[in-house]
Amino acid sequence: MKKTDSIYIAGHRGMVGSAIVRRLEQGNYTNLLLKTSAELDLRRQADAEAFFATQKPAYVFLAAAHVGGILANCTHPADFMYDNMMIEMNVINAAFRYGTKKLLFLGSSCIYPRMAPQPMTEDCLLTGSLEQTNEAYALAKISGLKYCQYLNRQHNTDFISLMPTNLYGPHDNYGLNDSHVLPALLRRIHEAKLAGSNSVPIWGSGKALREFLYVDDLVDACLFMMEHYSGDSPVNIGTSEEVSIAALAEMIGQEVGYSGKFTFDTTKPDGTPRKLLDISKAKKIGWTHKTNLRKGLHLTYRDYLANGASYRL
Repeated sequence: MKKTDSIYIAGHRGMVGSAIVRRLEQGNYTNLLLKTSAELDLRRQADAEAFFATQKPAYVFLAAAHVGGILANCTHPADFMYDNMMIEMNVINAAFRYGTKKLLFLGSSCIYPRMAPQPMTEDCLLTGSLEQTNEAYALAKISGLKYCQYLNRQHNTDFISLMPTNLYGPHDNYGLNDSHVLPALLRRIHEAKLAGSNSVPIWGSGKALREFLYVDDLVDACLFMMEHYSGDSPVNIGTSEEVSIAALAEMIGQEVGYSGKFTFDTTKPDGTPRKLLDISKAKKIGWTHKTNLRKGLHLTYRDYLANGASYRL
């Protein structure tokens, strides 16, 4: 990408999109195309096509998505499927129709089967049943990466897909009913400290294993792969390091300075028992993460203290 190329960041107000914008602005890219969802509803095909027909972005980072944790996914599966399918199909199709040079589609590690061999390689895709608690979201993400593949094969486009693991960092969603596990825990533990509470309830057994990637590391991967990777196959983006939810809560407690205990509600679902990505392909291409979990938690909590009031709570 040249500094003057037109670059559209779909979802620029979200955690990932805003981090991409910050990095591009720091790199003196001067032609960034940014539209809020109120200005451009990507679920509407006519609106998406009109934007692409007028602006004709040379490069696209497709970070726009309807996201949420287990509770939100279980409660509103139809919304998760519809919104994400429409956003993806409209943006990817418009990019194809109006001559975008390269598009990067961001998927999710939840696309892989619930009981996939660990760590999960890219070829695990569609080899088994999905985790039921986020099946709708996963099906939408699978459709997006498959559409990129089919366009590449049929029309020789250069549309790539990255599959990041669980993300966290500045500008996350801290809503208690629709956020992911790490920001939800951070907020609950912080508020328990302020309230002087002696315990924090946590969904599930605490035994589920998860991998977490600091958002700036994902941005590094996005920019690196946009320059150095072309191909049909998705690329896993993660750390190859995992932690139990119980251990994560303890780490957050140490960062926050909370001295109480954690109680686990085993009547609530754990989700997938283990979810660890094999990132051999990304490493072979030349990318690896830089931020370990403790450092990332420190940076994230500092940002939450400084800016949390302005985030989605």
